[in-house]
Amino acid sequence: MESIIRRHSESTYAALRIVVGLLFACHGAQKVLGWLGGFHGEPGAKAPLMSLMGVGGAIELVGGLLIAIGLFTTLTAFLCSGQMAVAYFMVHASKGFWPIQNGGELAVVYAFLFLYVSAHGSGVFSVDAALGRSRRPIGFPLSAKPV
Repeated sequence: MESIIRRHSESTYAALRIVVGLLFACHGAQKVLGWLGGFHGEPGAKAPLMSLMGVGGAIELVGGLLIAIGLFTTLTAFLCSGQMAVAYFMVHASKGFWPIQNGGELAVVYAFLFLYVSAHGSGVFSVDAALGRSRRPIGFPLSAKPV
């Protein structure tokens, strides 16, 4: 069973990168564009672009899309990880110690997921791999040595 799962590890990682990137971009679309329920749940409402929330929304929208397509993935994921860490400490940590109590578990999950994506790189099915900028060429399994 493990060998079957391991055989598909790169494509599974690509699916993780794409889905998480798109979900993160949805958060940015809410804040910056007023889509998907809008800012603070008010349909069509947007955060002012030159505010902390607006800048965060722009990072989420653009960063999420870049991660999903696998372009500049390492740097973008690192930036998004840092943004989520800052968001956690600025917004959630003051409401209690545990993320499950202060509503910050999604920020923590995003922070660590993006840290992992940053360390792993873009992988297969990415623009970086198609342009030859990925640490692993298209189709190489995780166990292969980086080039």
